[in-house]
Formats: sequence, structure tokens, C-alpha cells
Amino acid sequence: MNANATHAAFATPLPNRVAGFPPRRQQRIAFAMLLLTLAMAALDQTILSTALPVMARELPSHWPLAWVFSSYLLAATVVIMLYGRLADLLGTRRMMLVALGLFLFGSLACGASRDLQALVLARALQGAGGGGLMTLAMLSVASLFPQEERPRFQSLLGAAYGVATLFGPLVGGALVEHLTWHWAFWLNVPLATLAWGLLAATMPAGRRPGTEGGRIDWPGALLLAAALTLLLLATQHQRLGLPAFLGLGVLLAAGAKATGLFLWRQRRAAHPLMPLSLFGRPAYAAVSVVSAASGVALYAAVALLPQYLQTGLHLSPTASAWHLLPLMGGVTCAAIGSGRLLRARRSPARLARLACLSMLMGFVLLAAGLHWLPGHPLVLSASLLPLGVGLGVVFPIVTVVAQRVSPAPQLGIATAVPVMLRSLGGAVGVALLAALLTSLVEAELHAAAPAGVARAAVPEHALPAAFAHALSAALAHGLQPVFLTAALAVLAAAMATRWLPHSLAPTALDPRAASR
Repeated sequence: MNANATHAAFATPLPNRVAGFPPRRQQRIAFAMLLLTLAMAALDQTILSTALPVMARELPSHWPLAWVFSSYLLAATVVIMLYGRLADLLGTRRMMLVALGLFLFGSLACGASRDLQALVLARALQGAGGGGLMTLAMLSVASLFPQEERPRFQSLLGAAYGVATLFGPLVGGALVEHLTWHWAFWLNVPLATLAWGLLAATMPAGRRPGTEGGRIDWPGALLLAAALTLLLLATQHQRLGLPAFLGLGVLLAAGAKATGLFLWRQRRAAHPLMPLSLFGRPAYAAVSVVSAASGVALYAAVALLPQYLQTGLHLSPTASAWHLLPLMGGVTCAAIGSGRLLRARRSPARLARLACLSMLMGFVLLAAGLHWLPGHPLVLSASLLPLGVGLGVVFPIVTVVAQRVSPAPQLGIATAVPVMLRSLGGAVGVALLAALLTSLVEAELHAAAPAGVARAAVPEHALPAAFAHALSAALAHGLQPVFLTAALAVLAAAMATRWLPHSLAPTALDPRAASR
């Protein structure tokens, strides 16, 4: 995170204690721990990328190594909404401590794993905790600060997430080089222990008014877990080595049916897990679309461009990670700036529209760079800056608007749904875009073969070089329509911004606001 911006955020005097909120020192300590917690959750999603080859050598197994990532993703995505609903009923602090405890024990179990099967199960436990950390960190801001202060702190959370995501591969590489891959998990233990203790001491314990008598819709929770699991397995189908009877069509059909049953249940449940009435609010429906689209945009760049840099341009994983710096730098700086603009009562609709325009420009520049200058990674890297700026502006808007337009008793679930949609949008979007890329690359390589790429017209010793050149060209050509297709998701988000509010005037939705 930008050190000066972070220092300014903490150095800026907070208002005198407001009724219903903790004292200033307590707020600062708790928020520092929220930053640490969110950074750990973000770091854990990317830190293994450079450690994976070493883990593959040291943990032989008949299980595909992709399960190390996918078990965390599955568990983390499935529990997001359940944490949001439980936070509404039991209190944010209690659920934050539960999530952080599961993440801590999962990290210990991961570091102690001696075979791949144990590691996969430990990663699922870690994901069951990590899946709640982002939602609960964002939700905790509403427990710590009055409405007019929240955009600034939500933006700092977004900036921390961006920085941690960027440095994950670099930290993972350093740990593997100087220590062992076990430290990629053990690093979390002292940090999570510190955060748990200080959050237990500083976070407000009370529940939000209006949540008394609420219950958990457990049948709905099971249906949602089944739907998300089936859909996410479908996105990872080729990597996970699933049994033959779990074909892609079977997973998609079963996932669609489970989704339909979940929505049917939510319409009829007395205490729905996800009240569909939230989507009857145009602004909330709009931020949900924007959040899902931002997931597609972020993960399309983070997952697909490094593939080209490593496979097409033969850069190392660490070097390709450094080329993502403009993306994460843009996210960090723009998130902080977006929080300040929201606090200054600038129009969320206008800011989101400009953010979508910036993201569209980023994808267009990426496609243009791959067309005219495919061998220049710095050009592609620079093209990521407007994409990062757009994403950074959007992140605080989604959280602030979702919390502002939702009823106080549903604040937890209202915060969780966009987080889940961002994760799901990223997973599904990247799977579809990767399938499109694979199809385009295979078609181009097949068309190039008769021209001599892999034929006798090329000397035998030159075949690997010829194929590498053809593959690099095919990736560059294939990524151009892929990135332009990802831009269509951003275009849908831009259309949805017309329903976002044009001001963030104080509202009575926060029951504590009335006491000020």
C-alpha cells in the first residue's frame, strides 16, 4: 500500500467519539488488524503460485496439484454468504473471530502437511476461514466508524487487498528460495494470532438492532453450497482430474438445477439466507452487476496475461508478477482516491461510469499492444494501468453503496453478496475466457501446421523453436478477442451504473447515525 497514504489515513484526526462507536485509539488498533487480516486473506490466494513446482516435487500424489488451489477457492466461496448472514444474527466480532480462528488452524495444518491429500483438506479448512475475512473486514468498518468516515476506510481495505495480491508470488518465491514452502502457511500463524487477540479486545461486540429472532435458512444454505460447488467444479473441470461420470455437462446441469432450487427456497423461506428483496432495490442490483463484472476484469488480466508472458515471451513467474505492478499500483492509488471522493460526496454513479471507461480503455490497449507490439512486455504492462485504476475506483463504491442502500438488519448479507459475486464472476469468467483462448490457439496452430510449422519442411533441430514461435503468435492473436470479450462484462457494468445513486447524502439506515 502507498505508505504516505496509509500514514495520512491514520494521522488524520478522527472526530471525537460518536455515540455507539469505539474511542479513536480503539478504532485505529481494530482497523490496523482488519488491514492485516485482509492482507493475509489476499496473500494466501497468490503466494503459492511460485511455490507450486517445489510442492509438486516434495508431495508426490495421484491427486492433481490443482486441488491445492481449488479446495481453498471452493471452501472460501461457499461460506461467504453464510458468514454475512451469521454476522447479522450473531454479531460481526464473533464471526470475525471464528473465521480468523479457522484460518489460523488451517494455516497450521497446511504447514504441517506431509502429503498432498492432507494439504488439500487443510486448504479447505483454511478457505472456510479465509472466505469470511474479506466480507467481515468490510462489514467491521460499519461497526467501527460513522457513515461519513466509512468510504475512506473501505478504500484502504481495497488498497491493502491489491498490494497483497501483487506481492503474493514474490513472497512465495522468496520463502521457497530461502526457507521452505511450509513457511508460506506458517507465516500466517503469528500474524493471525496477533490479529485475533487485538480484534477480540477492540471490536464492538453488539449486534445490529432489528436482527433479534432471526434464524439461519439451513436448507437454503445447503442448496447454495451445492450450487456454488457444482459451478466452481465446472470451471475447474479440466484441471482437477474428476471422474468420468462428473462431466462438464453434468456439473453445469446439476449446478443450474441447484441454483433454481435455491432461488425457489429464498422466495418461500421465512428467514431467507439471501433476501431477494435486496435486488428489488435498483442501486443494490446495480452494484451486484458491477461487482461481478469487476471480478471478470480483474481475474482475466491476472490469470491470462501472465500465461502469455511466461509461455509466449518466456519470462519467469517472478518477472511476470513484476509486470502486473501497474495493475495493482492502479488499484491501490485509485481505491484511496475513490474513498476520498466518496467522502467528499461525489456522485457514485459518475465515478463508477468513469471507472468502467478506464477499464474498457485498459482492455482495448491490451488488445492493441498484442496486435502491434506483442514482443514488448513493458507495453502490455503499461496497458494494465487504466484497468487497475478503474478497478480501484469501483471497489469502495460497491461496498459503500451496498451498505448504504440496504436495511440495517441485513447489512451483513448485503455486504457478502457482492463479494461472493466478484469471486464467482472471476472464476466463471476466467474459465470461459480460458476455454475461448484454448480454442483459438488450437485452431491457429492447426491451421499453421500445413505451412511447415511441424512438418518436414522445417529441419528437425528447428522444430521446437518453430513451434515455440507459432505458439507465441497464436497466444498473442488469441488473447486479443479474449480481452475484448472480457470488456463486454465491463460494458454491462457501465450500463448498470445508471441505477447507482447520484449522491451519498446521510441516511437513516444506520440506527446509530440518528444519535449523532
